[in-house]
Amino acid sequence: SWDVARAALDLNFYISFSGIITFRNAEALREVAKQVPMNRLLIETDAPYLAPMPYRGKTNEPAFVKHVAESLATVCATSFDDIAEHTTRNFFALFKQAKSLI
Repeated sequence: SWDVARAALDLNFYISFSGIITFRNAEALREVAKQVPMNRLLIETDAPYLAPMPYRGKTNEPAFVKHVAESLATVCATSFDDIAEHTTRNFFALFKQAKSLI
């Protein structure tokens, strides 16, 4: 829910979306995605489970993350390239922060 996502964002967390966002019955999740700021957005495969449409029910793989990005681009009313740029930047920012904690 948005309340959970907002609480996570208030704690400076990132919000990651997987293939579930492409499922027909995931409207509530897509509504949450619309509200997540681009600088806190990540995408993931959740491999080997929860493959995005059109591969639902099959073994998931990293190459399918493109479908998650395409879905997020549609949901967020932006381009695939914009989603790719932001989520890539966010990935490196997050793991740079994590590395500094080690």
